[in-house]
Amino acid sequence: MIGWAARYRARHYVRSSLWVLPVLGGIIGVLLAQISATLDRSVQLPEQWQYTQDTATTLLTTIVGAMVGLLGLVVTIGVLVVQQATASLSPRFMRLWYRQRLQKAVLATFAGTFAFAFSNLRRVNNTFIPDIGVTVAGVACSASLIMLLVYLDNFTHNLRPVAVASLVARGGQRVLADMRAVAHAATEPVASDPAGEPVLRVGATRAGAIQAVHAPGLLALAERHDSTLVMTCGVGDFVSPGVIVFEVYGDFAPPTDELLGCLALGIERTLEQDPGFAVRILVDIAIRALSPAVNDPTTAVQVLNHLETLLRALSTVPLPGRYTLDDAAGWHRVVIPGRRWEDYLDLALTEIREYGANSTQVCRRLGALLDTLAETVPADRLASVGQQQAWLAASIERSFGDDDARARAGRSDRQGIGGRRDDVVA
Repeated sequence: MIGWAARYRARHYVRSSLWVLPVLGGIIGVLLAQISATLDRSVQLPEQWQYTQDTATTLLTTIVGAMVGLLGLVVTIGVLVVQQATASLSPRFMRLWYRQRLQKAVLATFAGTFAFAFSNLRRVNNTFIPDIGVTVAGVACSASLIMLLVYLDNFTHNLRPVAVASLVARGGQRVLADMRAVAHAATEPVASDPAGEPVLRVGATRAGAIQAVHAPGLLALAERHDSTLVMTCGVGDFVSPGVIVFEVYGDFAPPTDELLGCLALGIERTLEQDPGFAVRILVDIAIRALSPAVNDPTTAVQVLNHLETLLRALSTVPLPGRYTLDDAAGWHRVVIPGRRWEDYLDLALTEIREYGANSTQVCRRLGALLDTLAETVPADRLASVGQQQAWLAASIERSFGDDDARARAGRSDRQGIGGRRDDVVA
């Protein structure tokens, strides 16, 4: 029986693959060509919808060549995306780009049209002309051209840093919606591990980043073996072979392979259960824009807009740092580590504050972001926001040499520079 981790990896491989859906499109194209050939043999079309052998051959040959060319064009665009994203955005963004449904639908349409036209071309001879097939191939070719235009429009508009930031932030917010459900299912945070020594410590058998955890499976294992499972590494952590990932408390321990089967490892992090990865990608884009080679603080400010949205969403989610899942009797069965509010805040702001310390625009937008959080976050999270404000003030003090420059950098502005000023009286 295939374990949860193997199914998870297979599902994500298919979602990230650029060849699975096009191959499926090609197979469907061949099947549809067979169906259209059957219809052509049983249905007599009006004369105006019939084709000569030469016309059918020319049209189908042209369509086959066009689809090959369009497939090459989309592949070339994909290479340009990789180069652009690696140079000016974040290599971590590429995983999201590979999963774009429009890109796969375009490739599948082109492959399906190619297979359909080629299959009908093989059937053209002196005794049989696939009139329906030629007509449908022409319609499919027209649809392919329209999809290409839509794809080019999507490509040119959605590869801008601000569009990428919006896409990543929306992905992070979808993960947060799932986190709310997990947080409601979990009990209040646990302060310490169960008493006594663990009866079993389970180490990773291979290297990889923890992409996801099958919490229901762990809970079922713990109940079945009357034990408590404590994860020592969280989603997003990279583990080497032998690194302890589970500690088992109780009289009986679940099989090691079943425990590891509830843990999905991969070569890089994913957004599936890791909103911190969304924050990481946004920060990467911002600090790359702030590098001396690029020197684009406006992009950093635009990224801060979406970071603010993500942080405000995070402020509504319980973030105790460690969650427990209980059985029906109320016993703690699974302990899963997570990030606290302070961890997300540090991740989102520290590097941008450090790399943008000399930018008046970035400092002002950071100040406005923290002012907004101070007004909206729950009372128990205000202290960490105040600490960030103090660190920002200290950074401005170190980076700007005179009082006027420090005053300008320390003024909150939601646009960085150029926003409405509340301290000016008309």
